[in-house]
Amino acid sequence: MHDSLAETSNNLDTSSSSITTIDEIRRSKRQRIERSFGPDFLTAFIVQDLDRINDHVVSAYLVEEDPKTYVEAITSIDSGFWKEAIKNELDSIMTNHTWDLVDLPIGSKPIKCKWIFKKKIKPDGSIDKFKARLVVVGYTQKEGIDYFDTYSPVTKIATIRTLVAISAINGLMIHQMDVKTAFLNGDLEEEIYMEQPEGFIVPGLERKVCKLRKSLYGLKQAPKQWYEKFDRSLLSNGFKTNASDTCVYTKLCGCDFVIICLYVDDMLIFGSNLQVINETKSFLNSQFDMKDLGEADVILGVKIRKTENGFSLCQSHYIEKILKKFGCHDEIPVRTPYDPSACLKKNKGDSVSQADYAKIIGSVMFLMNYTRPDIAYAVSRLSRYTHNPNKDHWDALRRLLRYLKGTMNLCLHFNKYPAVLEGFCDANWVTDNDEVSSTSGYVFTLGGGAISWKSAKQTCIARSTMESEFIALELAGQEAEAKKLGAMYPCGGHLCLFLCTVIHKLPLVLPKIMHIMAKEDIYASDMVR
Repeated sequence: MHDSLAETSNNLDTSSSSITTIDEIRRSKRQRIERSFGPDFLTAFIVQDLDRINDHVVSAYLVEEDPKTYVEAITSIDSGFWKEAIKNELDSIMTNHTWDLVDLPIGSKPIKCKWIFKKKIKPDGSIDKFKARLVVVGYTQKEGIDYFDTYSPVTKIATIRTLVAISAINGLMIHQMDVKTAFLNGDLEEEIYMEQPEGFIVPGLERKVCKLRKSLYGLKQAPKQWYEKFDRSLLSNGFKTNASDTCVYTKLCGCDFVIICLYVDDMLIFGSNLQVINETKSFLNSQFDMKDLGEADVILGVKIRKTENGFSLCQSHYIEKILKKFGCHDEIPVRTPYDPSACLKKNKGDSVSQADYAKIIGSVMFLMNYTRPDIAYAVSRLSRYTHNPNKDHWDALRRLLRYLKGTMNLCLHFNKYPAVLEGFCDANWVTDNDEVSSTSGYVFTLGGGAISWKSAKQTCIARSTMESEFIALELAGQEAEAKKLGAMYPCGGHLCLFLCTVIHKLPLVLPKIMHIMAKEDIYASDMVR
């Protein structure tokens, strides 16, 4: 018996020791970043009663942070402004007949709502306006009960560039409009019940709930419902959806035409003359609560400038903001974004300021995707080391920022010529022992300016320079086919001229390529069936 107890004790000790040797749960090594409230929370000074200011006293007060609750808003020093903003929001809701007060059905649970308050700040630090928004606490919605589909398309920046190029070639006018409280226009298909908003509970009907007829901000399906409502309205008025982008609508009006490009609630209107643009604006005003912004100025952070020969797209203000944010405003400019002699390799040691490196990469990547194809390769190459940068990677990244300082005012220019869509592609076979993949690059131009571009690692390994060139050509072909870059013009497409360094080798491999394409076509047909 004593032997059995001893054996049991030994087994327990062994089991205990084995438990203690189990590895701890793996923890994320990502660096924690302190919460930032952004530039809208910067302290600003507002001078009041300018007539009473003397040489010795300045009447000023600090702008408070945005209220977090309804009570904070109506009891703050700016309560009058917040109450006016709340009234405007409720007026929009009631005008759209967003909900009905009903009894809560048995077995249903209402979702909550809350007020969101935000001061819109101008670049000089003064207040533009006070904004109040009633939003639904959407994370409490249950999939399959409160919502089903949520996807809503938005236009692509390449589409906007293409339309601007077409406008320059054909002498079109570009105007801009904004939809006020866009999501309130969407019709709901599901039964959703919401609690009455704080501060506006109807006396005597406290037990009633709001049965939503229209979508509200915060609902998971709100963007989808808004897009479908907008789509139905335009299709019923004779507009047609573009084949390459479902957020682009075209309409022929005799010899004239108009194009609408939608990004959530911002839209650009391209027209052959002012009359068709004004007619389109009148139609939109009859359907939705719109704000006319006149000639296009800024869309998605991109400045649209009208020039003598066409249009230009610029983000100099954004570059200046990046340089100031990361302390590179006083750096000496350089003439190239990347040093081809630099031999960058993966860092196997400790990272150097990984979080700051990632922030800069994200900032310049946004710039590259919108208006700066000249830094595409540099950004693609430097982003490969974001997870663990070292001093060499930082030096290359600082060089890119110095290049941006010297080219801050560069713009994408579009004019009347050439009026043909041109595509250029190239590849860089593996030249670094630290890499196993080649690099593909392409650019499409129209009206003298770039409308689509990319520089990225190839997804398969090329065994020769020629293979890498064909992989790059195939990638560029996918871009041209998927986006149908020549099909934006409603009166007919543009010819696409393709140029690449592998053209002279096509006769050597064309029979094999045609054989492969035939087999792929049969396979695709089988998959569809």
